[in-house]
Amino acid sequence: MTNTLFPVFLKTETAKFLIVGGGNVGLEKTETLLKQNPEINLILVATYFHSKLKEIIHQNENISFHERAFEASDLENKDFVIIATDKTEVNRHVRELAKAKGIKVNAADQPDLCDFYLGSIVNKGNLKIAISTNGKSPVLAKRLREYFIEVIPDEID
Repeated sequence: MTNTLFPVFLKTETAKFLIVGGGNVGLEKTETLLKQNPEINLILVATYFHSKLKEIIHQNENISFHERAFEASDLENKDFVIIATDKTEVNRHVRELAKAKGIKVNAADQPDLCDFYLGSIVNKGNLKIAISTNGKSPVLAKRLREYFIEVIPDEID
């Protein structure tokens, strides 16, 4: 299979993101999105929230959350869904409902359920580099990010 990914940089100011899952992966995805835009519009739904994720939620007025199971109505007025649960049947169900509404989906560690990937990102001033391995090697993407962070000067603006 060839790599058919097309890199796109989203303006997140007006996008509405839903994260389903509040464990370690939900925490990681939340931190990733907040690092790119601290004012991003996030809604989280989970039956359990990691203690650090609860801290982040309470520190950010732009994040709302529901401590309960996912409901189909959670997809209303959403642009992107990030599925971060460890329950395959829940992940597939959320994806099916999201796709029926035309919502783009990312499912952590399940490339077959994804419409998009959250790649490794290098931020240096106004320079932003996104790295993807087409879902094949997150470790390589992370190492490349670390390399670029080290070799690109901070004052690249």
